[in-house]
Amino acid sequence: MKRLLLKTSKFYTLTDQELIEGCLKKDTTYEKALFLKYSGKMLTVCRRYTRHELEAEDILQDAFIKIFNNLKKFKFEGSFEGWIRRIVVNTALKNYKKSSFQKEQLGLEQRPEEPTQPTAYSRLGEEELLGLIQKLPEGYKIVFNLYAIEGFSHREIAETLQIQESTSRSQLVKARKMLQRLISELQKIRV
Repeated sequence: MKRLLLKTSKFYTLTDQELIEGCLKKDTTYEKALFLKYSGKMLTVCRRYTRHELEAEDILQDAFIKIFNNLKKFKFEGSFEGWIRRIVVNTALKNYKKSSFQKEQLGLEQRPEEPTQPTAYSRLGEEELLGLIQKLPEGYKIVFNLYAIEGFSHREIAETLQIQESTSRSQLVKARKMLQRLISELQKIRV
C-alpha cells in the first residue's frame, strides 16, 4: 500500500511501525521516508561530535546503514527515535575513537575560574550555545555532549571512550570552565 508521497510531508502521517515494516520489506519508498523523517534531527546530533559538516554527513550515512541493517532487531520497546539516536551517537563515538585528534588537550589547569553571571545562559540562543560547544577541544566536546546532552553517566562515558571515570569528570569540569569563559567573552562583546 503506497499512501506515501515523498514530495509532500504525508510520510509524517505514517507510524514508526508502518515505516519499519515497509523498510523490512526492502521498499525503497519507505526507506527514503524513514531517512527523511529522522535525518535532520540526527544530523544535528552528528554535528555535535564532529569538526566539520562533511564528517557529520559521513557519520550520518554510516549510522543509517547500521540502522537499516539492524532494523529487524528493534523490538518496539521504547522510543524508535531514541533507538536511532543511540546508533547515531555510537557511530559518532566510533569515528571519534579512530581519529588521531582525540587526545587533544588544552592547558586550562592553570587558569583561574572566572565567575559567570547566572543569566548568561538564558540570553544565549540554542544555535549560539551549540556554536560555543563546537569550539571546545574534541575531548571536552565529546564528554560534555555525552554527559550534559545525551545523559550518560561518567561510568558509561568511561566505558564508551575507554578512559577513567576521573578523566571523564575532569574533561567535563574543563569543558564547563571553557564554556563559561566563552560565554563571558560573548556577553562582553554584546555589552
